[in-house]
Amino acid sequence: MTTTGVSRRSFLKMSGAVGGALCLGFVLSEGGRRAEAAEAKNAIPSPNAFVRIEKDGGVTIVSNKSEMGQGIYTSLAMLIAEELECDWNRIKVVSAPAAPIYVHTAFHIQITGGSTSTLSSYDQYRKIGAAARDMLIAAAAQRWRVPVSQCRAENSRVFNNANGASLGYGELTEAAGKLPVPDAVELKPRHRWKLLGTRVHRVDGDEKLDGRAQFAMDVRLPGMLTALVKRCPSYGGKPKGFNADAARAVPGVKDVFAISNGVAVLADGFWPAKKARDLLEVEWDRGANAELDSARQRADYRARAAKPGQVYRSEGDAKAALAGAAKKLEAWYEVPYLSHSPMEPLNCVVWLKPGSCEIWSGTQSQTIDAGMAAAMSGLKPEQVTLHTTLLGGGFGRRAVPVGSDWLKEAMEVAKHHGQDVPVRLMWTRDDDLAGAYYRPMWLDRVRGGIGADGKPAAWLQTGVGQSIIAGTPFAPMMIKNGIDGVSVEGTEDMPYALPAVSLDLHTPEIPLPVLWWRSVGHSHSAFSKESFIDELARLARQDPVAYRLALMDKAPREQAVLREAARMAGWGRKLPKGHGLGAAVHTSFGSHIAQVVEVSVKGKELKVVHVWCAVDCGVVVNPDQVAAQMEGGIMFGLSAALFGEITFKDGEVEQKNFDGYPIVRMFQVPKVDVSIVASEEAPGGTGEPAVPVVAPALANAIHAASGQRRRELPLSRHGYQMV
Repeated sequence: MTTTGVSRRSFLKMSGAVGGALCLGFVLSEGGRRAEAAEAKNAIPSPNAFVRIEKDGGVTIVSNKSEMGQGIYTSLAMLIAEELECDWNRIKVVSAPAAPIYVHTAFHIQITGGSTSTLSSYDQYRKIGAAARDMLIAAAAQRWRVPVSQCRAENSRVFNNANGASLGYGELTEAAGKLPVPDAVELKPRHRWKLLGTRVHRVDGDEKLDGRAQFAMDVRLPGMLTALVKRCPSYGGKPKGFNADAARAVPGVKDVFAISNGVAVLADGFWPAKKARDLLEVEWDRGANAELDSARQRADYRARAAKPGQVYRSEGDAKAALAGAAKKLEAWYEVPYLSHSPMEPLNCVVWLKPGSCEIWSGTQSQTIDAGMAAAMSGLKPEQVTLHTTLLGGGFGRRAVPVGSDWLKEAMEVAKHHGQDVPVRLMWTRDDDLAGAYYRPMWLDRVRGGIGADGKPAAWLQTGVGQSIIAGTPFAPMMIKNGIDGVSVEGTEDMPYALPAVSLDLHTPEIPLPVLWWRSVGHSHSAFSKESFIDELARLARQDPVAYRLALMDKAPREQAVLREAARMAGWGRKLPKGHGLGAAVHTSFGSHIAQVVEVSVKGKELKVVHVWCAVDCGVVVNPDQVAAQMEGGIMFGLSAALFGEITFKDGEVEQKNFDGYPIVRMFQVPKVDVSIVASEEAPGGTGEPAVPVVAPALANAIHAASGQRRRELPLSRHGYQMV
């Protein structure tokens, strides 16, 4: 067994035995593998999670991570249940309120993101379960007046090994709650695991199937009103004046008034609010984005990329190496602004009362949102209660680092209305697509050369794109020497042996807010990196998979997943006419992913036939969830690669709904096979790493099938019809 220290002061016994329940919440050091996790382990620890054992033996686990479909409720429950030795069928999971005890150990605020949920909770939640188990065993030993060593826990009971007597956890909770917290706990070795590493039913699965699951959209409160906001067609514009006569005449409309970024309609339901909003006549100050135009922006980016930017990685004399290369290549890779488009549009409920504020929201950033609500309402933080509901998708959109924009609107509406009634603020799909906070548009100019042996001699890359972190509270931590670490992730640590490298960056300031989008900077860096290495392989007349493998001697985990994906796909086999295989490998969020894509190309008819994915994400908590995240990430990335694009004309977003911003439809979905490569390493992320790999693998497959190299996304720009 592994013994890990847990000091008494690092536990907070919440109310001792509350209603006969053993209730634990405590600080635990981070046991992570990544740099930020290592820093958290050595820092002053922060309070995290708790587990509650009821008198009837039921176990309630509080999740400090938002559940948005990624399965974190199930993972956290498994981590505790493994050590607690409790009955899996008696477990339920609830969302934590916004409170300091639930902060993320690495980020020091309550937030879900960066594919860190399992990583940051892996040791914490197991220690919670182990501590509760030890306290229950100690309580039983006291009752029997026997040594603790004579007792064992199993299936929510403590057994006396000498005579077979047993006591249920529910019988022991009150006594256990009065005991001192252990100074140290022993975690079970992997060979003794019963739950971890197995496929178990999701704890939230049934309620999502039968409709019991509660999203923010499902919240119903007495007297609740619904608000919609008419916003300026160009982001950041403000109302100069408005005529609301027709809107006020709509039955059910309670009020119409201006807020900071638009005109709000408050009604007794969605439809009267929507009808009234459509009738509003607003004169706008269109603001700084009034003339935003995608064509001009693309031209500006290309002009910037033609000049050197701020260097963030330099090894060897790349310019001289390029000049002396046997063969040279230059390529420009471009990806557009992208919307997150979660299936549940942005919404929340705010109930502003004298001396308190209660919020129901599907948010990824509880600390920031609760703090913003307190500041806007003039209340103390402890007077704000934030209920985190289930999230109907997030992908980063519900983790705005300066506070959720939809919650800000709701707070403004509730304050202006000034009555003690709950207010639901809703966005439509059109609002969502026009509401900014996109994945940044990005351009990479890459130049490279190979030697006579075909190996890379030089790699020079200039990136152009907005900073996600600039202007946010994270800037001091994540922007170093003017370089946003998010902008360059995936390029500064490429796995390939490159003798001469020069990477630089331009960060234009555009008054259009951008945000982390599922896989963040990797969503553009993987496309340029894996497309260009494929082009170098073709330039060298070498097999693209063999070429990569030969350059990754110091990246054995990347080699392993690439070999596995190639094996799964039957790389090198004879293909039907018009078919092609493309490969890509990339590391992000502590996980290593390789994908091989098979396509069929007939003129402009494109069919994605099959995707093979190999993943090494370290120790696996639940293989089903890993496979599901790979499959979902592939579909998410495929939709973006094929269709995703937000464009501007005269300051306005041209895409209005899913007809202009489509996602992959059922008949276009390829077959997907996932292989999990066994690993003893610390857990890596799974929610995002599959996303960035599919686009370059797809583009490389199209080249293999047709000889056409596609360097701009989405592929629909090139006239392809998806069949």
